[in-house]
Amino acid sequence: MQVLISIFRVSVAGALAGALTVLTLTLWPDLIRRGEENLVRVRLAVYDAQRLLYAKLGWPLPGTPDLGRLDERLAEKGVARGAPVFIRIFKRERELELWMKSGDRFVLFASYPVCRYSGGLGPKLREGDRQAPEGFYTVGRSQLNPNSSYRRSFNLGYPNLYDAANGRTGSFLMVHGACLSVGCYAMTDPVIDEIWDLVTAALDGRQKRFSVHIFPFRMTETQFAVHSSDQWDGFWRDLKRGYDLFEASLTPPQIGVCAKAYVARSGAPGSLGDLALAERCDREASQRP
Repeated sequence: MQVLISIFRVSVAGALAGALTVLTLTLWPDLIRRGEENLVRVRLAVYDAQRLLYAKLGWPLPGTPDLGRLDERLAEKGVARGAPVFIRIFKRERELELWMKSGDRFVLFASYPVCRYSGGLGPKLREGDRQAPEGFYTVGRSQLNPNSSYRRSFNLGYPNLYDAANGRTGSFLMVHGACLSVGCYAMTDPVIDEIWDLVTAALDGRQKRFSVHIFPFRMTETQFAVHSSDQWDGFWRDLKRGYDLFEASLTPPQIGVCAKAYVARSGAPGSLGDLALAERCDREASQRP
């Protein structure tokens, strides 16, 4: 039976690949005129359709870790339930990373495919724009909902101090289960169960809050070159300093707000990334990201 299921999945994947080929050939002249970025958009649209189909059929999304081996995977990474956690989300890559503390640094425990988010690249601006947020957020126990209509959820805390200072509005922006989004990040039910297991264990331990950093894409210069004419280039450059600080130290940076802008500085060795966003206009922090 398992063999038949595998064959069927391969057939579905093949059908989707064929649909992508036909669509690409049909649109090829226009894609050439508009540039390579449009090819990427078509590929992502078909990729999103594939994820939605898999979710409806109850199949693990491509790239999902072996959720049935959680204890073994924790042991392989040298971490345990209760270790502090740190989350990064990348819109363009449709990916959520969960990092766990090991010694004085964090290690990447797992990358999960995001089943769905609404809107496009760029921050959320107002209530009802159906846009998933970008920025730096922290989550405490009061923001967790074990009885969500979408299996389980945690509230990102949008609008945060930065969003409010810039007049942005909205509410109930979540990471949750299922594969439906109106401004949220939907992860499917089995994946949110694993994430829930690990974040609640961390909050039961010594971590008061965990950080969730949300980016439009991986903050490489190649990606910035692709999006250099985008209206959000300046905002994304602000986010990049927080991204770079973590990449350099594997410790969540200290993020604050000063004069309606994000500021960031390196987290101290062993930092848990559990400080709530606050006004930080001291001389060291006032160097903007």
